[in-house]
Amino acid sequence: MSENAKDKKLFEEFPPVSTADWEAKIKIDLKGADYDKKLIWKTIDGFNVKPYYRAEDLKNISYLNVHPDEFPFVRGNNKNNNGWLIRQDINVKNFSEANKKARLFLEKGTQSLNFIIDNEPAKDELNTLLKDIAVEKFELNFVCEKYSLLLLKNLISIFQSKNIDLKKVTGSIGFDPLCSFSLRGKFFDTEETALNECKNLIEEAKELPNFKVIAVNGKYFNNSGSSIVEELAFSIATGNEYISLLTDKGLSVDEIANRIKFNLAVGSNYFLEIAKIRAARLLWANIVKAYNPKNKETGKMYIHSTTSEWNKTIYDPYVNLLRSTTETMSSVIGGTDSLTVNPFNSIYESPTDFSERIARNQQIIVKEESYFDKIVDPSAGSYYIENLTNSIAENAWQLFLETEQQGGYIKALKNNFIQNKIKETAQKRDLAIATRKKKFLGTNQFPNFNEHIDKKISSETINRKDLTEKDAIIETLKPYRATHAFEQLRLKTDRFAKTNKRPLAFMFTFGNIGMRKARAQFACNFFACAGFEVVDNNGFKTIDQGVDACIKNKADIVVVCSSDDEYANIVPEIYEKLKNNAIIVVAGYPKAIIDDLKSKGIKHFIHVKTNILESLQNFQNELGIE
Repeated sequence: MSENAKDKKLFEEFPPVSTADWEAKIKIDLKGADYDKKLIWKTIDGFNVKPYYRAEDLKNISYLNVHPDEFPFVRGNNKNNNGWLIRQDINVKNFSEANKKARLFLEKGTQSLNFIIDNEPAKDELNTLLKDIAVEKFELNFVCEKYSLLLLKNLISIFQSKNIDLKKVTGSIGFDPLCSFSLRGKFFDTEETALNECKNLIEEAKELPNFKVIAVNGKYFNNSGSSIVEELAFSIATGNEYISLLTDKGLSVDEIANRIKFNLAVGSNYFLEIAKIRAARLLWANIVKAYNPKNKETGKMYIHSTTSEWNKTIYDPYVNLLRSTTETMSSVIGGTDSLTVNPFNSIYESPTDFSERIARNQQIIVKEESYFDKIVDPSAGSYYIENLTNSIAENAWQLFLETEQQGGYIKALKNNFIQNKIKETAQKRDLAIATRKKKFLGTNQFPNFNEHIDKKISSETINRKDLTEKDAIIETLKPYRATHAFEQLRLKTDRFAKTNKRPLAFMFTFGNIGMRKARAQFACNFFACAGFEVVDNNGFKTIDQGVDACIKNKADIVVVCSSDDEYANIVPEIYEKLKNNAIIVVAGYPKAIIDDLKSKGIKHFIHVKTNILESLQNFQNELGIE
């Protein structure tokens, strides 16, 4: 190969195409259709996403030339690799059993443990919990609510008694009184007591330089239905509140910020979640900078990610594995420091050995077989992701400033500012699910027709436990799951079917073969979402043949599936012959004849714009399903 050929750039023989040329071509291809409606994605986060981005879209983004491990840390905290810690949670009921499980986890590839302890732990119980665990080798995390300070003192005493190098101990205590206040509506004691506890934890932890003792649990905003921008804005507002209040108590920003760990949820919106983690580091670095820290690394944000519970389902639960796998990839590409993948069944039962193993292996495969830990900031320079990062950061910053204008996080809660923002977003998301603009495979779209839940599932499991205290002084955040309303609907049918005939929706397919098949498929999926039995048919040659089949099958609901042109003649006849035997439903919305059909007594029409949740609830009521 000649020297000239070596120097030649790939595709340089093709002339550059300007953005104006691309836009002109797109408008021709749209053939008069509205550009914004067809191609611009209007996110629930308050910003729009263009159909494509080019190099020129990066010109106003200031941090692109910084290296990983450099302010503002958008590109991660580590310049050598993209390593993260594989974490698993253990609910401690029996300290000896929890120790066995912890050691098993560590043998199988877990690198970080999170012990969740409800009651006051004695020193000997903690000794049992940590028996034969290489404390200096693995990260240890604890959630112990109001017993956090006692726990920390006991841990330090145990480590010292075993001659453990305290500088090598890494981990955290997840003390987050502001989150507790947000969920419970009151502090365990008083606000002042809670802040003093934070200060005491920070001072006590001086002997553990690599141990975080304050948590910011942004995941609860996510699990209450917030947008990505809201989760991020209110998380950094919480962190800023801790710095503001604790500096007033005499601590320095370096002492405080270095002890905070952010726990964020990661959802299924793949690229936005990558960008969220990058934007989080950018915003936090700038907030900390405003307090003039002595050490520039104080602005590094330590992020632990947890797969979201908001989007996980009880029905068709193995789909949760697909959701949490994309969430794993998002959080890792975004540069999380550690990650918990919740077992796919954890929302409705105690995780099994199998589900815990699968959750762990999801991370191990991404790390050891897909090598996601080898490339630092793999999304750097992507026109799309860099612009998403910038848009999320700008919008989250604006919402953060609005929160500060309320007087800070606590006052914003007391003013219902935060709750109202999240509720408004959650209502929009719920409506999108009810109308299937937002699809949940196996729940509101393409349900498993043969799946029924026989075991008892409490309403608390479906709705999530409300943690609000009786004497709460604020309206609380209420974590829930997106599909809870559909699950209540379907579970009601499953319970009804234990002592009654399961409601049957029968497809009365007739006429135009293409339309009847398409509408029958749509209607089968529609009614199966409520747990109804569905019966499809290839098509009836005569109306009477179809009527006889409906009666023979003891159909509770008869769905007429044909073309709009044929409905004017066949629907009234079918209705007259079956109205005393079943509820008659028309698949579609034949606009030209809708009033005429309604005048004949036909009142049920199902189509793509139907609020499927409300519609199915009404059908259950008509059938007497309680």
